[in-house]
Amino acid sequence: MRTKTRVIGSLLIAALFTQLTACGTLFYPERRGQIEGRIDPAVAAMNAIGILFFVLPGLIAFAIDFTTGAIYLPGGQSAQVAPEDLQQVVDANGKVDPLKLKALIEVQTGHSLPLNDPRLTQHSGNVEQLAAYGLRPAA
Repeated sequence: MRTKTRVIGSLLIAALFTQLTACGTLFYPERRGQIEGRIDPAVAAMNAIGILFFVLPGLIAFAIDFTTGAIYLPGGQSAQVAPEDLQQVVDANGKVDPLKLKALIEVQTGHSLPLNDPRLTQHSGNVEQLAAYGLRPAA
C-alpha cells in the first residue's frame, strides 16, 4: 500500500511540475523580457488548458508568462488583421480580391501564401460579417 501511495504521489508531483513550467516560457524562451504587446492566442490557450486540469498551476503558468513577457507576440506582430485593413481588399460588392489579399498577408506577416493552392478552401461570409466591416450586401 505504501508503494502505491508513493507512485501516485510521484505522478502527481510530476504532473504539477510540468504545469508550473508555463507554456510560453517553455516553448518560446526567446520572447522573455518583453514588457508589452499583443497576446499570443496559442500560448494563452495552452495556459487555459492548464487551468482546466489544475487550477492553481494554470494560474501560475499565466502569471509566469505575463511576468516574463513570453505570452506576448514578438516584435509587434499580431495574430489577426484589423478590419480597417481588410476593407482595402473587399470591393463595393463584397467580393474579396485575391491579389490584394495576398499582398495584405505579405505585408502583415512577411510570408507569401500561395492563394492558388488546390488545398485552399474559400468560404462565403454572411450579412453580419459584412456589417462588421462596414459593408452592405449586394444582390
